[in-house]
Amino acid sequence: MNEYDLAELAERAGDRHVVVVGAGASGLVAAREMARLGIRVTVLEAAERAGGAIRSGDVAGIRLDLGAESFATRGGHVQNLVDELGLSGDVVEPDHSAGGAWVAGVPGVGAAPLPKGGVLGIPANPFADDVRRVIGWGGSWRAYMDRLRPNLRIGHATSLGRLVRSRMGAKVLDRLVAPVTSGVYSAVADDIDPAIAAPGLNTALTRTGTLSGAVLELQEQRKSAPGGAVKGVRGGMGRLVDALAADIAERGGEVRLGVAVTEIAEGDETAWRVVTDHASTDEDGAETPLVLDADAVIVATEEAPARRLLAPLVGSALAAEPPTPGPAVAIVTLVVDLPALDAAPRGTGVLTVPGSHRAKALTHATAKWAWVREAAPDGTHVVRVSFGSIAEDPATDGLTPEQQAELAREQASRLLGIEIPAGAIRGSRLERFQQSQPAATHGHREQTEKAREAIRALPTIGAVGAWLSGTGLAQVVPDAKAETDRVRRAVLFGDQ
Repeated sequence: MNEYDLAELAERAGDRHVVVVGAGASGLVAAREMARLGIRVTVLEAAERAGGAIRSGDVAGIRLDLGAESFATRGGHVQNLVDELGLSGDVVEPDHSAGGAWVAGVPGVGAAPLPKGGVLGIPANPFADDVRRVIGWGGSWRAYMDRLRPNLRIGHATSLGRLVRSRMGAKVLDRLVAPVTSGVYSAVADDIDPAIAAPGLNTALTRTGTLSGAVLELQEQRKSAPGGAVKGVRGGMGRLVDALAADIAERGGEVRLGVAVTEIAEGDETAWRVVTDHASTDEDGAETPLVLDADAVIVATEEAPARRLLAPLVGSALAAEPPTPGPAVAIVTLVVDLPALDAAPRGTGVLTVPGSHRAKALTHATAKWAWVREAAPDGTHVVRVSFGSIAEDPATDGLTPEQQAELAREQASRLLGIEIPAGAIRGSRLERFQQSQPAATHGHREQTEKAREAIRALPTIGAVGAWLSGTGLAQVVPDAKAETDRVRRAVLFGDQ
């Protein structure tokens, strides 16, 4: 492309206007990708804050993560974004000095450290001391039968639960695997597709012929991979949201909060008209809905509102409601004055055997993150108690804030093995999330591909977010960039 072409392209970009609906991580990444080429971009967010599942706030005077607290390092996509935004110096790794996670609600045991080195909770050595402590001698011998059974000649398991149950037995499934799938995916193990949740497991099954052998092979691969599995940002993941919004503004874009989009329709002078719930007043004082003209629109909301906006544009090819609603999850953050927790009695956190507790997991944030520990006064601790899964709504639903805090305190006491007196609570805060259907569940990939095919029939309409990419920034970020690139090409070159 010659100099004249580049000047013409820059002029073309400056004449284009793109509206992004939703200011979660995917929407902000998409908006930034547009703005980087000089395209005018407007982000509309119905809530009064940006970030989606990334939420930061003050609890008892301490700035904390209230939603997502870390990002997966796989692929390097999030790290690259962090570097571009100037936050590299504040990237931190979890503090492992307190030990790893525990599992609670184990019949006859109570609580025990979660065995090290497993894959989705599946052990490589069923007789290891930390494994036997959780599943007992009987469970270890049953799990050992995996090595005596006929080899898996073609390892193509489609259900994690059925695979573990058949090869290693119910105790491995119920006491080790189910706590992980419930705590991490908010889903039951039978609904998890191991090919997605543990890439490479099916191939290793074919190569080794046993489940324990496949886990051991994946363990060896992980040992050779550089860096830890997750990292965080000193001061909270909310700083990433702030940096994205600031970068968009510096490039001439705009993020408008408290503005909900009610409809996307074909435009007159531009490709699309984006109708909002805000009103504009004409010269006669009459109020009409605020409408933005756009050359392209990228929808970056949760699945349900995204489908309602997109379905009228693509017709029957896209259902107006999610085929399978995702789980609702609530996190109660507690700040407590309790020096007894200095010893981190349950490591960095606790997962629960499904059905044993009303909470599904707990994170001891001051044990897991040095920056949180440094921000809290001596003897003060931050714990995050999680509720809700695909099988049941959060136990906090319908409770008053006082009752929610009390439930979290009671569950935290049980999970940590130390009574937290009501008077030790310095502050609490609940955040509720409507999550997408976990990407690792059966049928999700097919549903996603069908939705993408329908949306991509319209070159200047895009859709991004966890309901399409899968949950987690490591999946959301590269997917948002790829979809934005597709729409951006249509905006700049579609009429040539």
